[in-house]
Amino acid sequence: MWAKVRAASVANGATWALESPVAKFLSDEEQAGLISALGASPGDVVLVVAGAWATTCEVLGQLRNDLGRPPVHEGPYRYLWVVDFPMFVGVDSVTGRPKPGHHPFTRPHPDDVDKLESDPMSVRSLAYDLVLNGWELGSGSIRIHEPDLQQRVFDLLGISAEEADRRFGFFLTPFRLGAPPHGGFAFGIDRLVAILAGEDNIREVIAFPKTQSGADPMTGAPTPVDPKLLTDLGLRPLPS
Repeated sequence: MWAKVRAASVANGATWALESPVAKFLSDEEQAGLISALGASPGDVVLVVAGAWATTCEVLGQLRNDLGRPPVHEGPYRYLWVVDFPMFVGVDSVTGRPKPGHHPFTRPHPDDVDKLESDPMSVRSLAYDLVLNGWELGSGSIRIHEPDLQQRVFDLLGISAEEADRRFGFFLTPFRLGAPPHGGFAFGIDRLVAILAGEDNIREVIAFPKTQSGADPMTGAPTPVDPKLLTDLGLRPLPS
């Protein structure tokens, strides 16, 4: 949401205020504090993002990248690894349970396993991203391979042993039979090709686009969706 700084006389004595639909959600003191923190002057435009912490950070991060970085293919190329991702990112407002920062099979950092139940929000995960000039080129993680540790994570997420077996039984069975430690890393070939081709969007170079009907012939998607997931997203299927 944008807001324009304008000259005004408000209750706290400040001479500037925000002119925007978002201003009605901010007190005079909050508006003055925002203007002061940003060093804004009349005529400036302030971009305001409000909402859940994780969503707000993601939106602001994307906005910063879009406004501040040159096209990736122009270089110079600067690579980095992002590590020590949080295991959980916030708490579900309805269930009060932690929300996973990655998929629920991601392994907790060995130094933080003892804090899973007592302080889950401080637990790091063994996940990692390869980033080039703000573009995520690849992502991966070390996976959980012990049944008891996996169920501890599921318990935090509100997934019972019965539900876990129903939803992920094909994946969990090897844990009980002695799966070895394992992990992975998925490299975004499409993104690398886009950089080499001087494109800013992978849609211009993606090798396996969907069909005209939106189907994916490789995976058979779309597949039926759990009704609860649709309810959580405020969606409902149209009558066929």
